Amino acid sequence: MQINLKVVKIHLIAIGGSAMHNIALALHHKGYEITGSDDAIFSPSKERLEKHGLLPKEMGWFTEKITSDLDAIILGMHARADNPEMLKAKQLNIPIYSFPEYIYEQSNNKKRVVIGGSHGKTSITAMILHVLQHLNIDCDYMVGAQLEGFETMVKLTHDAPIIILEGDEYLSSPIDRRPKFHLYQPHIAVLSGIAWDHINVFPTFEMYVDQFRIFKNMVSETLIYCSADEQLNQLAKEETNCKLIPYSTLSHTIKNGITSVKETELLIFGEHNLQNMNAALMVCKALGVSEEDFLKQITTFKGASNRLELVQKTNNSAIYKDFAHSPSKLKATSSAMRKQFADRKLVACMELHTFSSLNKEFLKEYKGCMDDPDTAIVYFSLKAIAHKKLTHITKEQVHTAFGRHDLLVFTDSNKLKEFLKSQNWEKQNLLMMSSGNFDNINLENLLY
Repeated sequence: MQINLKVVKIHLIAIGGSAMHNIALALHHKGYEITGSDDAIFSPSKERLEKHGLLPKEMGWFTEKITSDLDAIILGMHARADNPEMLKAKQLNIPIYSFPEYIYEQSNNKKRVVIGGSHGKTSITAMILHVLQHLNIDCDYMVGAQLEGFETMVKLTHDAPIIILEGDEYLSSPIDRRPKFHLYQPHIAVLSGIAWDHINVFPTFEMYVDQFRIFKNMVSETLIYCSADEQLNQLAKEETNCKLIPYSTLSHTIKNGITSVKETELLIFGEHNLQNMNAALMVCKALGVSEEDFLKQITTFKGASNRLELVQKTNNSAIYKDFAHSPSKLKATSSAMRKQFADRKLVACMELHTFSSLNKEFLKEYKGCMDDPDTAIVYFSLKAIAHKKLTHITKEQVHTAFGRHDLLVFTDSNKLKEFLKSQNWEKQNLLMMSSGNFDNINLENLLY
């Protein structure tokens, strides 16, 4: 006798977001019936949803889509707290989940590995997934960037015994003010470092650190933490119920612009990447992977998207881009470029783009973080400040905050582009650092 199993029906409010459209695709691949709404959907979300028949026919919020036969609503961060579809779902008593809540719902019978920290989360997660995939170890996952060899940023299946989750400390949804990584209940966790961010949500450093303390106390088996981070060392001294494993920068050599670990040549470089790689190694070992197998597979890892990613190169020049925007990451990424290409000069350009970086009170945190490059440039958009409804900042304030007398500050992306194209790039590299896109500057062929 054939048994008809009920098809699970899920509606996603704000389906077009980076994480939201990926969970929509993951649940679609799992066999769920998926619908969604949004007031605007951009590339690449638009094309990816359309390919699988999940793109809403028209933009906007439609209460008629919210029907009593829905099993759940997933609410994206882009939606407002008064969203009409969400209010209708409440009236019908349909369960409403934030993105991380639903990820946990889908993984409560799996071994959960959560990668947290102010920086390096995506890279560590990507390294773990790269190695597990190449060793044919089945796992579900959620990662914050599109990875080579992976169709989606989220995979949710019935059978995988493990899930690897990038654990963001930002808020879960408009109606759930808990940090995302507080919802995952990890068995194994990584903390890569603590560098104050999201000051619009955590106005003091102490409040920010406390989110990581709460997370640490949720880990049931093993916490792997970066011993180079002062704040993590302090947290590690506090009472804990799990096993603690510290990690540091892997011992390595650099020869002819290539970094090697234990005579294994890598495609990645930089102290942070070597710390990230060690964290990934510790996680893989906790999951039963040998160090020998890990090193064999990591040789082909090119890095996560926008994480010290090579854009273009010639015999004596190269453009790299990086997601760096916090003071500590700017310093680390610039230092990595200097060490890897010791025979070349470095032009480094960063964009003030986040709520924290564009806050005039937070600007002082950037003092000295752009001292390493031969030429240092800061770009910020006056439109971005207005859009985020922040207090206006001036070029002079930025110049003073960074504390470098020859710092170049631009607020016009066309003038920045003209300056970069006018430079002599013989034996000189360019590093572009931002969580944005420098107001749509195309980095391809920027120098040549």
